[in-house]
Amino acid sequence: MNIHIAGGRVIDPASGLDAQQDVYVSGADVAAIGKPPSGFRAERTIEASGLIVCPGLVDIAVRLREPGLEHRATLESEAAAAVAGGVTSLACPPDTDPPLDEPGLVEMLKYRARSLNLVHVYPIGALTQGLLGRKLTEMSQLADAGCVAFSQGDAPLPDPQMLLRSLQYASTVNYPVWLRPQEPSLASGGVAHDGEVATRLGLAAIPTVAETAAVSTILLLARETSARVHLCRLSSTEGVEMVRQAKADGLRVSCDISINHLHLTDVDIGDFESNCNLIPPLRSRRDLQALRAGLADGTIDAICSDHTPVDDDDKQLPFGEAAAGAIGLELLLPLTIKWAEEAGVPLVKALARLTSAPADLLGVAGGRLEPGASADLCIFDPTHTWRVDRERLRSQGHNTPFAGHQLKGKVLHTMVGGHIVYE
Repeated sequence: MNIHIAGGRVIDPASGLDAQQDVYVSGADVAAIGKPPSGFRAERTIEASGLIVCPGLVDIAVRLREPGLEHRATLESEAAAAVAGGVTSLACPPDTDPPLDEPGLVEMLKYRARSLNLVHVYPIGALTQGLLGRKLTEMSQLADAGCVAFSQGDAPLPDPQMLLRSLQYASTVNYPVWLRPQEPSLASGGVAHDGEVATRLGLAAIPTVAETAAVSTILLLARETSARVHLCRLSSTEGVEMVRQAKADGLRVSCDISINHLHLTDVDIGDFESNCNLIPPLRSRRDLQALRAGLADGTIDAICSDHTPVDDDDKQLPFGEAAAGAIGLELLLPLTIKWAEEAGVPLVKALARLTSAPADLLGVAGGRLEPGASADLCIFDPTHTWRVDRERLRSQGHNTPFAGHQLKGKVLHTMVGGHIVYE
């Protein structure tokens, strides 16, 4: 279908384009921006005056809960949530049941995603068999099946020797290794940041050093092996500074932050709010400010939703017993807009953290709006204010700490490969 998107503010962070332009879509691709291509006849026109037209969002941490955890969510429900949030590409961690450690499981997931024809799904393969940390997976076979990186999810590796072996092998074939930095012996049993709130509520604590000790080890071994390492969900001031220095030293390191940690601190736990039981834990105001600064100056490469659907039975428990995690696919864009406005960051720069930057981390085509690119687009109203109603969100999980919040920025149309998949 030929589609004419008329009069919108077109933002392409990859090229720096930020101007009122018309966009022309022909078939699966962007045909032109500005002037129509020769002979173009629109079969549909979308009036976008007052709206923003940008590349579809790329979310690098979305738990689809398939295979094995369908009681928490399904591929259908979370794909619908993704496109409602303007997300056209997503990466899913390997911590399914069973984990994504066999090519057949990866191929099945890819096939299921293609059959829905809603969102591009990029699996992250398990680094070790069963995520047990004992034996490396057949990474080359998993890569052939469609894995774009390798990770332990939230499962720890038993010791630095296993991490060294993983990075040594991955570096020989240039596979990126994604690691959430947390030293398990320092975080064992903890559920909240080691601060005044945890002390007052009597919650088992996770100290900042649990993150920084792991970051230090990972960076030392990355330097030794020249491996490509991505640090998932940084949460501390010290962690950001260590990555900033590592980048200055030329290490092949990148990192991301959860949208939750861009807005919430341990104070938001209040009186045992289980929707604020997250991994890593919400930390102090000082840490939040450091994360915001690191995102603004480019130390932190991308923002993700860290979307983790949890059923009510597992969430409505005492804080220390509740399953960790929050949903975020439909909140990723408005919460990023909120950060950009509060921090004085230009929208084109903020959207880069949701589009071109995460696409580059995954090594996939996407996150760009230019002639010849796939027509994966998000059209949203940046001024529309709406209230977060957990029952109206499309995710099967309703576990969000932002229920009742007023947010600005509403997706009106999402296009994948030239097809309108949400409006």
